[in-house]
Amino acid sequence: MSQIVSSLRCLVAFLLLAGAGAQAGQGDAGPPPDRPVLHTLFVPAEGWAYQDESGRLTGVTVEIMRAFAAWLGTEHSLQPRLEFEAEQDWSVFYARVRAGSGSLFGLGNVTITDQRAEELAFSPPYLQNVAVLISPATTASEVQPDTMASDFEGLRALAFADTLHEQRLRALGQDYWPDLVIDRAGSNQAILEAVAAGTHFAYLDVYNVYRAREQGMALQRHPAFDDPGETFGIIMPLDNPWRDELQAFFQADGGLMQRRWYADLLAHHLGSRVAELLVPSPPAE
Repeated sequence: MSQIVSSLRCLVAFLLLAGAGAQAGQGDAGPPPDRPVLHTLFVPAEGWAYQDESGRLTGVTVEIMRAFAAWLGTEHSLQPRLEFEAEQDWSVFYARVRAGSGSLFGLGNVTITDQRAEELAFSPPYLQNVAVLISPATTASEVQPDTMASDFEGLRALAFADTLHEQRLRALGQDYWPDLVIDRAGSNQAILEAVAAGTHFAYLDVYNVYRAREQGMALQRHPAFDDPGETFGIIMPLDNPWRDELQAFFQADGGLMQRRWYADLLAHHLGSRVAELLVPSPPAE
């Protein structure tokens, strides 16, 4: 008899705990399905993800995410909430998105490659980029790969860690400059300042170079090293549930990069000259 009573007591205790757990689970269930939270990690970058004079976060990629959230409202009757979080280190940013899960997005001008697509999900491209080699304005102008070791004598290479720009520099070193030293930088601005100061040369995205020239920085571009054809995309964990919707948003109205809104966005945040360089064709009205 005592064994039966003991068993009943255990059963009652289990049911009470299960009920409490269910109530706690309901309290932690998160936002309702029609108000999803889209957590967006970004690397601060002038023109792309930055604070304007009023302190408001804006930029090309930030506004693309805001437009996507608005599109979800129009097309799917949702009221998504964007949560932006800055990550200063690009390598940490990339690793966090790769190791993340769910409704996580990453804005860091990440080049779309087959290798990266095995560990991350990409949006369709939002930019057609050209990678360019720059050096101090005092170096030779007509530099070729087979003369770079002598033309850049006394300079060191500089790059973000774990980027395609670093890979490009390493490939040049292997082919033309076996003892090339590559230093690491933490921001595009730091790279530009080091090159303008006369201590380094580097690969950068072409829009950064044009903006630096507009600011009067003393550097030059070497067309023989141009590497065109790469594209940037928003990155996501492979299990992000919004992948199909993001692709549909990019493809709407003839494609993101064909819209007048997109061209105006680039011009506003990057300047009209850079926008003309980056927009692949006249946008649709």
